[in-house]
Amino acid sequence: MAQTDQNIFKITQIVHENGTIKVLFDVHFEHEIFKGHFPGEPVVPGACLLQLIKEVLEEASATTLQLKKADQLKFINMIVPGNHQLVLELSYKLIENEISVTGKIANAEVVCFKFQGSFIKTAL
Repeated sequence: MAQTDQNIFKITQIVHENGTIKVLFDVHFEHEIFKGHFPGEPVVPGACLLQLIKEVLEEASATTLQLKKADQLKFINMIVPGNHQLVLELSYKLIENEISVTGKIANAEVVCFKFQGSFIKTAL
């Protein structure tokens, strides 16, 4: 996953073992997206959180993926400036060309986002 100053997320650590992935990351609240989401009251868009999950899974599986279904998307608490060092935790199973995954994003002990769904491998 390319890391530039233009990315909304800055990943500081990834631990991947036995079907689980733990990612520590920060949000660049100076990113352009926050000029529109929302001016004066920046909040990380849910689509960006889902994209982060997809990109982490792509890197872990060394393949390109497409969201097949999202059985559960729960936005529990907003991720706003001041929410430093967030944690993404994923558990996944690969069955043929499909990856079934559950995950959550938390700030300290506060869960902000939960996801359950599946991705399919795609050809380049």
